[in-house]
Amino acid sequence: MRIARAANVRQPWCTTLTAPMAETIVGSAGLQDPARNRPIPHVPFAAWLVPCCYLAAALVLTWRLWADPASRAQVVAANGISHDVDLFAWFVWYAATAVAHGHLPALVTTTLNAPRGINLMWNTSLLLPGVVLAPVTLLAGPQVSLTVLLVLAFAGSAASLFVVLRRWGASISAAALGGALYGFSPALRMEAGGHYQLVFVVLPPLIVDALLRIVTCRGHAVRGGIWLGLLVAAQVFTSEEILVQTVVAAVIIVAVLAASQPQIVPGRIKQAVTGVGSAAVMALLVCGYPLWMQFHGPLAEHGSPWKVTDFKNRLANFVTPPGGVLFHSRVFANALARHPVAAGEYVAYLGWPLLAVLLTATVCFWRDRRVRVAAVTFWLLEIFSLGGVAIKAGGLHYPAALLPWYYLQHLPLLSQMLPNRFSLLADGAAAAVLALSLDLTRAAVRTDWQRRVAAAGAILAVLPVLPLPFQAARIEPVPAGWTAAFTRLRLTQADDVLVVPSNQAMMRWQADTNVPGSLVGGRCIVPSPAGKAESCREAETATSTYLTDLWKGRKGLRAPSRTEVRANLAHMRLTAIVVVTRRGSRLDHASIRLFGPPTFQIGTVLAWRTG
Repeated sequence: MRIARAANVRQPWCTTLTAPMAETIVGSAGLQDPARNRPIPHVPFAAWLVPCCYLAAALVLTWRLWADPASRAQVVAANGISHDVDLFAWFVWYAATAVAHGHLPALVTTTLNAPRGINLMWNTSLLLPGVVLAPVTLLAGPQVSLTVLLVLAFAGSAASLFVVLRRWGASISAAALGGALYGFSPALRMEAGGHYQLVFVVLPPLIVDALLRIVTCRGHAVRGGIWLGLLVAAQVFTSEEILVQTVVAAVIIVAVLAASQPQIVPGRIKQAVTGVGSAAVMALLVCGYPLWMQFHGPLAEHGSPWKVTDFKNRLANFVTPPGGVLFHSRVFANALARHPVAAGEYVAYLGWPLLAVLLTATVCFWRDRRVRVAAVTFWLLEIFSLGGVAIKAGGLHYPAALLPWYYLQHLPLLSQMLPNRFSLLADGAAAAVLALSLDLTRAAVRTDWQRRVAAAGAILAVLPVLPLPFQAARIEPVPAGWTAAFTRLRLTQADDVLVVPSNQAMMRWQADTNVPGSLVGGRCIVPSPAGKAESCREAETATSTYLTDLWKGRKGLRAPSRTEVRANLAHMRLTAIVVVTRRGSRLDHASIRLFGPPTFQIGTVLAWRTG
């Protein structure tokens, strides 16, 4: 009778959210096995064994890259290597170069897009990972650092959620399965084609857990707030987009908790305000100046350089497997052809089996607050990922006004978000639902074979989303004569150089060789004259755009007039021009026609000294 009464007691958040379900039923005698209602034996090595397994899985996933980590990168679908890989190679090189000179990376630099420069806070600059991995970059090169970052991202993200799920009362096996689903989800597998800042989602579970420790009155509010503030600051310097997503998810979680027990909200407000206020103070102490530089410093901007409405999930994407998972088909190629953005943005897939399990778990275990919180977060984030424009599916038209994101997409900060990427954190909520409901299912059945069937069902639901190892290809090699040409030009760090091609390729060559010191153009995000965010390419001169398009092999281009060329060169204030091309090519002839005979040629590099 005592046990029955205990099951009906309405527990405070700090018990019902975090304690195992069996502990809520049988008392507080210690950690319980939800499957058998008996204490779990202490396994000291389990906390290390599971993360080690994640690390091994991450190495298997990237093993083709390790054959030559300095010059191999992952292939995205059938599109080859994403140019974003070169972009991030430049960012980690830039951070490592700063560390090598004994200081942190400058937030505004003319190393790229000279003479105007770029604001790194408005770009996906990976400042914190770049600084942490600086020794690897300096010793082995930027591409090795990116491969190391991939391994740490997969294994670390999985381990992060595993630890949080254990704190929330999940058994070791259930938490291990949930961590694996999050850290090796199809969304992360697709984003790993080049979006390194989105793959490293180690911090969001820790941020949410730290916030919940505050609002559920566990631990000291100020100390918990300081820890939360440090986590938030670290995420600012890793990916601000993921931080905004995490804040949205955290708001949902806290709102569901408050709606579950509104009568205890007044008693928790002081604790929550103290902790969150401490977190805000700590975060501002660490990253207040960088944020001021971002929003009020040089090259501040607003809006997004992308067409945000294109970045939305389609309903079919949730059940059409991409090429990087275990059970894939040719249907993905057709789905990708209809996708308006790159393969790396195809992040919705979970598959019919897993979606069915998640829906069943939501319905069957709705009364468990942990499942309810995770389930509402999952389904709502996935609905957000559909975007805020009308949907056409199955011959039916769904107006945009039916989608919640329609009413949120114009709010500050949220207006710059790409809604499809909510799937990255939605997969974490899905993993929590799966892990917690697996334990609850095993606790509800009576025989061992039924528990084994429940575990097998969870594994089979996850099986279709298991990632396949990356395909690898060689990155663009440094052109013959590149280093020798810059040695002969004898440029200083302050000298601006126009390099053709003016794209990610030249950024890669600069990162691999440390020359030149300052590049005109590149691939980055800068403000337009009106302050609107735009790609560096949109701000390039007609001359550099024309020559870069020739390097790409495009035809039917309009050559700039000599007047335009003179005006462009005067605007750029160049010290030198370097063109990478083959002798006798269209680009070779066009460059000589525009700039005159080169000062010299070494290998595939034409060079003009202009100042």
